[in-house]
Amino acid sequence: MTKKLVLVDGSSYLYRAYHAMPDLTTSSGETTGAIYGVINMLRRQMKEHPSDYLVVVFDAPGKTFRDDLYPDYKANRPPMPDDLRSQIEPTHDVIQAMGIPLLSVAAVEADDVIGTLSTTATAMAIDTDIMSGDKDFAQLVGKRVRLIDSMKGETYDTAGIKVRFGVEPEQIVDYLTLVGDAVDRVWSSG
Repeated sequence: MTKKLVLVDGSSYLYRAYHAMPDLTTSSGETTGAIYGVINMLRRQMKEHPSDYLVVVFDAPGKTFRDDLYPDYKANRPPMPDDLRSQIEPTHDVIQAMGIPLLSVAAVEADDVIGTLSTTATAMAIDTDIMSGDKDFAQLVGKRVRLIDSMKGETYDTAGIKVRFGVEPEQIVDYLTLVGDAVDRVWSSG
């Protein structure tokens, strides 16, 4: 029987929960909306997408190797709000208390960690579901890898990527290069 790995883009979940949840606070005024939202999203995801293996991957604090290669990388992205930043460590603590493995690699984006893990799983004949709304993951979709945007309730296999973007998964890098991505400071010249 084929094993299944679920890779959760924890950084994406955190931002989505922060923007989706009302301003929840503790009695002492500590903001908790993102924590509550992430935990609810994880519980729902585990119920709807059971797996043999599950890892939640977060961006590590600080710069990444991409910042060294291109100093303007993600320069258009606004800084993280302080009330979101204060919820990162408690979110990590709750996830670990739930017994869910959490991974964060210094100087490496969560996207790159997820890409490495999904590629390794494919080489080991393990099916992988990537839980994220990040279109960059479309390039990883293949026979053993699906992209699931749980917020939109959409699952993308190879055919789904072709329908959504009009190109095959292995063409996504070229597609994104042509259309540009203002968040990552990549623009089309046309």
